[in-house]
Amino acid sequence: MYTYEMGALLVCPECGHEWAPSAAATDAGGDKVIRDAVGNVLADGDTVTVVKTLKVKGSPAGIKAGTKVRGIRLVDGVDGHDIDCKIDGFGAMQLKSSVVKKV
Repeated sequence: MYTYEMGALLVCPECGHEWAPSAAATDAGGDKVIRDAVGNVLADGDTVTVVKTLKVKGSPAGIKAGTKVRGIRLVDGVDGHDIDCKIDGFGAMQLKSSVVKKV
């Protein structure tokens, strides 16, 4: 994992994701809480909308903002990619919760 510090945050140079190293947000039960780009709590099976256009390697066109993704699954992914899903036309992939909004 190639990260660097910028003030109190850690930053991924590949995707630009920023996070606080000690900010492992948890609920009362100690489980990790995953929130979308506007702060809504996400759960398995939710439907979300992509809030910004994403580039996809090997694809001439990326995933456009406004694309709906149904039936997400929350995972403990790599580099902040904490949503496992299938997107029509692209197949199975992982997304960051910071680029989606709960519908």
